[in-house]
This record gives sequence, C-alpha cells and structure tokens, in this order.
Amino acid sequence: MKTIDDLQVAGQRVFVRVDLNVPLDGETITDDGRIRAAVPTINKLLDRGARVIVASHLGRPKGAPDPQYSLAPVARRLGELLGKQVAFATDTVDESAQATVAALSDGEVALLENLRFNAGETSKDDAERGAFADRLATLADLYVGDGFGAVHRKHASVYDLPARLPHAAGELIAAELSVLKKLTEDVKRPYAVVLGGAKVSDKLGVIDHLLEKADRILIGGGMAYTFLKAQGHEVGGSLLQEDQVPAVQDYLRRAKERGVEFVLPVDVTAASEFPDLKTKAPANPQVIAADAIPADLQGLDIGPETRKLYASKLADAATVFWNGPMGVFEHPDFAEGTRAVAQALLDSPAFTVVGGGDSAAAVRILGFDENAFGHISTGGGASLEYLEGKTLPGLAALED
Repeated sequence: MKTIDDLQVAGQRVFVRVDLNVPLDGETITDDGRIRAAVPTINKLLDRGARVIVASHLGRPKGAPDPQYSLAPVARRLGELLGKQVAFATDTVDESAQATVAALSDGEVALLENLRFNAGETSKDDAERGAFADRLATLADLYVGDGFGAVHRKHASVYDLPARLPHAAGELIAAELSVLKKLTEDVKRPYAVVLGGAKVSDKLGVIDHLLEKADRILIGGGMAYTFLKAQGHEVGGSLLQEDQVPAVQDYLRRAKERGVEFVLPVDVTAASEFPDLKTKAPANPQVIAADAIPADLQGLDIGPETRKLYASKLADAATVFWNGPMGVFEHPDFAEGTRAVAQALLDSPAFTVVGGGDSAAAVRILGFDENAFGHISTGGGASLEYLEGKTLPGLAALED
C-alpha cells in the first residue's frame, strides 16, 4: 500500500477522503476528535503544494440535501485547526464543487458538502455508485484515502473512486493499521480485551475472533446483561437480547475450553428508569448484585466492586483493547464504570488501544488526556471488522 510520501502532489488536485462524521448539537460540534485526526494528512499535502479537496459524510441523510447534516460547521472548525481559510462547496459534484475546486491555488484547501447528499455515494447498485465516482474523479488528479472510520463501507468515495485515480493511504490510515497489527500479529501478552456498548449482537464477530487471540475478555455495558442471562441470572428490566443467549452460552463454553478468561460484572449500578440525558437530573442509582437484579430495576453501569475487579484484571496486561462504554456514561450517575476502565488503562503499563466510537467519545467527554493512551482509534466499526479478520473495502481499494 502506497503512502502520500509516494505521490508527487505539488500543483496537483488531491482528493482526500476523510471521516468528519462528528456529533452536532444544531451547528455546534460537540466532539471534534475526528476533525483533528484528519489535520496531519491535510497539512502535509498543503505544505507540499497540493490543491486539497477534502470530502466526507456526516450522519445518515437519505441521498438528498438535508440542512441538519451539512458540513458547513465542520468547514469552519477545520479552518480553525488548519489556521487557514477552507473554501466550502455547497454541493458534491455540481456547479459549486466544480467552481470551488477550479478556484484553488497550490497550498489551498476546499471541503465538499456531505457526500451522502448524493444517492450514488451509498448505493448498493454498482453502476449508480460508479457513476458518482466518475463525477468525483473529474475534480481531482490524485486520491488519498484517510477516512479510517469509513473503510468498512463499500461506498463510492471509499471503494470506487480509488480505482479511477492514482491513490495512496494517508497518515491516519497508516497509523491505524500499524496499531491494529499489534493487536493481531505478535501480540504482547497477557492480552486483555474490554468490550462494552449496548448490544451483544454488534460484537459477536469480534468475540468469535478474539477467542483465538485474547487471554481475557471483560464484558460491560448493556451487552453484559445478555451474558448474565446466559449464566442463568435474572436481569430485571436491563437491556437484554434474548435471541443471542444461545450464542453467548456457546462463547462462554468455548472460552472455558480454550482457557480464555471471561470476566463479567459482579455488581451493577441500577435505577428504576433510564436517566434523562438532557437535563442530567438525579436518577436515584442503587448498587445491587449482578446475579440478582430485581424486576423493577435496570442495570445502567458496572458497580464499584466490578470496577475494582476490572482494574485488577488490566493491571498486569501487556496489551489492552477497549471498545464500548461500561454504562450510560453520558449521565453522571452512570459514568463511573467507564471512567474506571479509562483510568485503569492509564494506570496499566500495557500498550493500550481505545477502539473508537463511543469509547473515544467517552475519553474526551470524561476529561482524560487523549495523548496518555497508546492509541485512540477513529473508527469503532472499522476497528472491530479488522479484528474480526474481514476484508475492508476501503483498505482493499488502496492496495496496489
């Protein structure tokens, strides 16, 4: 796979596919981590005299313009981070995009409007997707793939466009791959994995693969209650995927056979209702045993004894991968489990990887120094699929 160091970019129009899919509250960006992650590649190209055309998706518009998903606020923030004006095209391939790109001089940068405003970006029809890629290709001379958070998608700007232009991987993708190889090849042991988040069904593939790789797997978040149910425990009103219980029971059996330690909560912080995440009103949390959650309560975080247990299981690890919060970290009454795992990673001498998505957001929202972790991924879904051993379309497209 070529990198941008292999491209002659001076005076060239370079299409850079990044991942600027940031959370917005109206026009306010609440977490700019993905924008900051895109800056090194853009700056490197600008310093070498390229005319940089930045492109990304944001949210899930229905293949047509939708003001709530406009990248205009992102253009402003990107300009602040780059320290220079970012020209903004109000469409993806039409009059504004063509005029904006034509006006660029060497060392200048433009951002196209949300790629998903065009139905061809995400189409499952190869011809429709290819037609959009053809139009994008007319805007540029070279292609750089740097949107790691989107490389697991077979989308026009990720998969089809690289085939139409000389291409290379950006700084972020190169860094992500370097880290992920440390989790799959010549792993330093003990290798501990912490998995959380809402649904166990989202993690089935990675759990299956990690049973061959990890030494211990710690489970938290909403998915923990399906594991507790699989062990025969009552989970009250907690999130439960009843249809996944047989699969989870099989994983627990296989883990025991292979000597992989599965660590589940011993206590949980629960409440009678899901908390109000807007007002952050007190939710009257209760700490109860994880194997006896009453019918009128739902578990919303791991409890204090589980926090201690998990910290002890991470203290001697040499490699740690964490994906998914331990509870409803957006509410102060249920943030301590996620905070404790983040702190345990910082206290551990291990090489630590935070696997993107909500885990990365939690690190920033809870006030941790991002630079203190070994690596914070920009792609939760992409990281998980890589660890599952899947071929990621956006990476395959960058291969020579």
